[in-house]
Amino acid sequence: MSGPFRLLVVAALAVAAVAGPAVPAQASPAAQRFTSCAAVHRAYSGGIAKQGVRSNTVHSHGRVQHRALKGRVKVSTALYAANRRLDRDRDGIACERS
Repeated sequence: MSGPFRLLVVAALAVAAVAGPAVPAQASPAAQRFTSCAAVHRAYSGGIAKQGVRSNTVHSHGRVQHRALKGRVKVSTALYAANRRLDRDRDGIACERS
């Protein structure tokens, strides 16, 4: 190989190494939206909680109780946000069972 041609090949290889492959990065999949609490319970028997929720808050007759979560609760802020409309009491757990 001649000097200028060799220099071009080395430069092209260096640019290709820095630029990386031409394959676009995969975006994270969108959180699944459930149509009803029955559909949620088929996948997660205890509902979907956002990150940081440790108990089910129940308001009854002017009193507030914190009950343990029942069933298999999926803790995911993204999944909860996609199904927030299923959280009737707005306690951070959609379709909870208490």
